[in-house]
Amino acid sequence: MPIICVTTSSAEKEHEPKQDLDNDQSPPLNSNPFLPNLQSQIPNQFIWPDEEKPSIDTPELNVPLLDLSTQVSTPDASRLIAEACTKHGFFLVINHGVSEKVFQDYCDAMSSLSLNIMELLGLSLGVNREYFRGFFEENDSIMRLNHYPLCAQPDLTLGTGPHCDPTSLTILHQDHVSGLQVLVDNQWRSILPIPNAFVVNIGDTFMALSNGIFKSCLHRAVVNRECARRSMAFFLCPKKDKVVKPPSEIVEKTGERRYPDFTWPMFLEFTQNHYRSDFSTLDSFASWVIANKNPI
Repeated sequence: MPIICVTTSSAEKEHEPKQDLDNDQSPPLNSNPFLPNLQSQIPNQFIWPDEEKPSIDTPELNVPLLDLSTQVSTPDASRLIAEACTKHGFFLVINHGVSEKVFQDYCDAMSSLSLNIMELLGLSLGVNREYFRGFFEENDSIMRLNHYPLCAQPDLTLGTGPHCDPTSLTILHQDHVSGLQVLVDNQWRSILPIPNAFVVNIGDTFMALSNGIFKSCLHRAVVNRECARRSMAFFLCPKKDKVVKPPSEIVEKTGERRYPDFTWPMFLEFTQNHYRSDFSTLDSFASWVIANKNPI
């Protein structure tokens, strides 16, 4: 199972606001906007439009907390996951059995945990518990380490802009600093850190595997002026030659296919080179595949 490891700091380039470089009068970029002791004003290219600036008071999002030591495969766990994933795609897991002492062991443990979660997702969708586990048994996944430094003007900028994860499943370990926000019912809501709990969310690729039943929602990372924030994210992705399509049981339940067959490299190329990830990425991708006559 190959795992790619990448690191990020502050805003990711693909999730930055649009820039007007011809009229940019901001200070040179060697003054880091996320280091308030060096600069008190954020350069213009890091300031988000008013409609996308972070809120001062963001209510907490109520997400289910699943204990994997006692709730695995129970009807209650399946119900909680189904309710969360059909609405916003986020839930928390504790007693997951993952140690953070050795990085490679951590990566292997996260892959194993993601397969266990796939069993729960399958049960929640009414398919054989082994179906999605088998689909992702061999996978091409990504581990990312994030660092969000202090920011002098956190009300003007974002650590990571609004986006949906194009991958299948994200398992996030937050430190003690709040920063993750999810757009639910047109309102940004915070998912507060809980010690020893991982945040799990559905990505666009699994949304396609569920034929649109489970949702991949917009989320972002905000910054603050008091404390730096760090997180580790594990992104589960299908093996490159796997064809992404929902199982027949789900198609029979929903009535028709919402998305064409595709592979993970096709979708990744679309999100990297043709489209900024947002709430309609999958629909736009489906149209792109059809327009380019690029079926599997």
